[in-house]
This record gives sequence, structure tokens and C-alpha cells, in this order.
Amino acid sequence: MADTVDTKVINRGKRYYVVHLQNRSDGTGESGITKVDISGLTNAAGATATYSVVDRIEYSVWGFNHVRLDWDHTTDDEIATLSGQGIIDWQPAGGNVDPQTTGGTGDILLTTNGGASGSGYDITLWIRLK
Repeated sequence: MADTVDTKVINRGKRYYVVHLQNRSDGTGESGITKVDISGLTNAAGATATYSVVDRIEYSVWGFNHVRLDWDHTTDDEIATLSGQGIIDWQPAGGNVDPQTTGGTGDILLTTNGGASGSGYDITLWIRLK
């Protein structure tokens, strides 16, 4: 058996790419799973996106110690580590910008930590594509 996961695009507008991530775990968990493939998306100018800015995250995480979101690079760059529930809003500060360190794709990866059967998450990301 495996975790039941879903990635649903809520909005693919000029300003925001909004994606909703869900997991209902059987205890298997996820490790470094690509949730947003940047190279397959276009930015507001119509060009292929090369990096992203995360403006907002709304989340609810239960049963896991935490869920970690990273940008894919040779050494992954942390976006956020989530536990419990809440909202992280970086928009007033210009967003959480992918530092575009060496290597990798800049895709958004997700890893769960410490889950058991019945663990899960609901996460919504507001992303600007650059």
C-alpha cells in the first residue's frame, strides 16, 4: 500500500500559480517528491519559468513530525518546514525567492517526516513564476 496523494492546480493565472497538495498516509511517507515542475510552466511574460517566488502557504499537517518544502538544487534550499496548522505570508516582504543556488531544477519538492497511518497534510501554495 502507499500514501494517497493529490496535487491539484487551483489557479494558473498571470499573477499566481496556486496549487493544493494533499496526503493521507498509510505510514509510507514521501521523500523529495516533485510537487511543482517549474520547467513545465510559463511565467507572466509567456516564457518558460526558470525560478519561483512563494508568496503564501496555508497548511494543516497532522500525524507527521513535519513536512518540508524545498527548491531542488544540488543542495536543496528550504522553503519552509511545516507542522500543525497556519499561514505563512511572505508577500509583504516581496515573497520567499528561490536563491537559485548551483545545480538542480528549482522544482518544488516535498518530504514528510515521522508519519504513521492516519497522518496527512493539506497545503496550498501561492507561487509567482519568474
